[in-house]
Amino acid sequence: MTGSDVSPSFRLVYVPGVMPDKWVRIWNERQPDVPLALTQVAAGAVAERLLDGDADAGLVRLPVDRTVFSAIPLYTEQTVVVVPKDHLVTAVDEVSPEDLADDIVLHPLDDVLDWESLPGRPAVERPATTADAIELVAAGIGVLVVPLSLARLHHRKDLTHRPLKDAPESSVALAWPQDTTTDQVEDFIGIVRGRTVNSTRGRKQPDESAATDRGGARRKPVPGKSAAGRSAGAKRSGKSGRGAPKGGDRRGKPRRRS
Repeated sequence: MTGSDVSPSFRLVYVPGVMPDKWVRIWNERQPDVPLALTQVAAGAVAERLLDGDADAGLVRLPVDRTVFSAIPLYTEQTVVVVPKDHLVTAVDEVSPEDLADDIVLHPLDDVLDWESLPGRPAVERPATTADAIELVAAGIGVLVVPLSLARLHHRKDLTHRPLKDAPESSVALAWPQDTTTDQVEDFIGIVRGRTVNSTRGRKQPDESAATDRGGARRKPVPGKSAAGRSAGAKRSGKSGRGAPKGGDRRGKPRRRS
C-alpha cells in the first residue's frame, strides 16, 4: 500500500490497559476530516488484526515480530502485585519476589509479562484471563502480578496493589505492518512522538511558495508600497523622505534687473 492509498478513516487497535485518549484528542484536532476508529482487542489478537488489514496501526505490548512489523517504543510500565487490602504486603511500600514465597501467584493465560521464573507457589490451574484472576484474588485464592495499567483497569474496592521490584516489565509501542506505512500512519507517529503540527519531520510539508494567501503564505510586497520602494521613488523624484523640496523649484520674488 502506498502513501496515497488511504482509507476514509484511521483504524487504530489497542490492548487493554493502554489509554490512548490524549493521542486520539490530538488526532481529532489535527485531522477533523479523517475519523479515528478505535477498537480494544486482546493482546494476543493485535498481530492478526493488523496483518489481516482490519486496522492501520496498533498500540501493543512488546515484543512484536520485527520481521513483519515496524514498532516505536513509547513507554515502559511499572510492575505491581495485586492483593486483598488485608494482605501482609500492604504494610510495605515495595514488595520483593521473596515476600510472595508463601503465596499462590496466579498466572493467567493472557499474561503479558515475560517470566523466567514466576515467584511464589503455582496455582492448580491457570485462569483464562486477567479478569478471571482478579476475581480469584478477591476470593482470597492468590495474588496477581501485572503491569500497573492492568491493575488500574481491574480496580476493585476490596483490592490494592504494591510495586514489585526485580520483576519483568511491560513496554507499550505503536506498531504497524512494514509494507503498509500510509500517510495516516506517519501522521499518528508524529502525534505519539510529540511533534508539533508544523514539524518538518515525518510527512513532507507542502512547499511554502506554493501556498496561497488564504493558507497563511506570505503576501508578496506590492510595488511602490514597501519602505525600500518609497525610498527609491523619493530619490528618483529628487524629493527627500519628508516630502520637502530639495534644491531647484524655489518659489519667491523674482530678482530685479539692474
